[in-house]
Amino acid sequence: MQVSIETTSGLERRLTVNLPAEVVDKEVDKRLQQAAKTVRINGFRKGKVPLKVVRQRFGDGVRQEVLGEVMSRSFYEAVQKEQVKPAGQPSIEAKSIAPGENLEYVATFEVYPEVALADLSEVAVERPVAEVTDADVDNMIDVLRKQQSSWKETKRKAQKGDRVTIDFVGRKDGEEFDGGKAEGQRLVLGSGSMIPGFEDGIIGMKPGEEKEVEVTFPEDYQAENLRGANAVFTIKVTNSEKPELPELNDEFFAAYGVDAGGEEKFREEVRNNMQRELKNAALNKVKTQVMDQLFGKHQVEIPAALVKSEVNTLRGQMVQQFGGQINPQDAARMLPDTMFEEQAKRRVVLGLVVGEIVKQNKIAVDSDRVKAKVEELASTYQQPEEVVDYYFNNRELLAGVESVVLEDQVVDFVLDKAKVSEVESTYDDVIKPQKQA
Repeated sequence: MQVSIETTSGLERRLTVNLPAEVVDKEVDKRLQQAAKTVRINGFRKGKVPLKVVRQRFGDGVRQEVLGEVMSRSFYEAVQKEQVKPAGQPSIEAKSIAPGENLEYVATFEVYPEVALADLSEVAVERPVAEVTDADVDNMIDVLRKQQSSWKETKRKAQKGDRVTIDFVGRKDGEEFDGGKAEGQRLVLGSGSMIPGFEDGIIGMKPGEEKEVEVTFPEDYQAENLRGANAVFTIKVTNSEKPELPELNDEFFAAYGVDAGGEEKFREEVRNNMQRELKNAALNKVKTQVMDQLFGKHQVEIPAALVKSEVNTLRGQMVQQFGGQINPQDAARMLPDTMFEEQAKRRVVLGLVVGEIVKQNKIAVDSDRVKAKVEELASTYQQPEEVVDYYFNNRELLAGVESVVLEDQVVDFVLDKAKVSEVESTYDDVIKPQKQA
């Protein structure tokens, strides 16, 4: 096998491979001879079909099959010989494939870039420190009660948290506009489901009242013709309901899996869950800061093939989130690459940087941490032992946990070298989602 390689641009390489004709021809003959023993063709007994007839009938198909296999196998042998690491699948162009002639093809592909690690001692991270207070537990119990609340009709003035039924008509410059009209729509005041000012305008109204509310549409509103526009909504409240919170009793506790121990046990369970959430949220905030800085401190040439692969992964995840509302065949049209490219590039860069940290520092997955992570995931289920067994008997699921643990180990490695300062915080502030830089 003769191999030559050249750099075409940046990370792109062009590999030319030349193989003796006999590599393909011998394999084709071998397969045709095997086929002749089993193939059935009218006019011939099984196993008695002449090789010439078998070649005429099946030769082209068998040759194409062999060519594909030989090119695939020889490509990976060639890149190993040349000590290059392809990023993504190659584009292969056959140059010579005729019987009796040497097989020659050209494979074009990208390689992984060299990653020069930044000085990790320049990474600066703030670690939030907080605890779950009695007041935090009280607030969480209020949230849980609201989740189980019922509605009771009321004639009093509408308050924040009430559910009203309304009819409304919106007008811009005195004219109605598409999507600005509804009847019998239910709305929880304070939910933020309507544009700013709409819900505030209803507070204080009683059933049967009608009023006009002036609003301004946000600049990023989905309908272009309404962005930043002033409008007037005529709103009529036809019904109003106030929430009735359930009592803290055994029936309520049982709804959250506490069947014995009363309120004391319930509060203990709530506090334990909140402490677990607080711990994970604090770790995630630190991890996000580390990843933001690793991304910002490394200028890496990005293989387009890896970005494309990440785009497809992110699009597939979004299709799943829509629960089958998007036909996979229409996904690329409805969810174009541009929606995911920035996030995909970030993921590729971080994957390359994290991989280089692992490689240079010989970081191996900690099996004890993997086991602890699986047990933590299983602890939220009623039969945690079964969940643990399921994970350890499913290689794909376990590999996902190992990947997360390895990434966490890299974060710990970076933190050991970084400047870390502790910042006093509260449960609510730590739990609040943190945006990526």
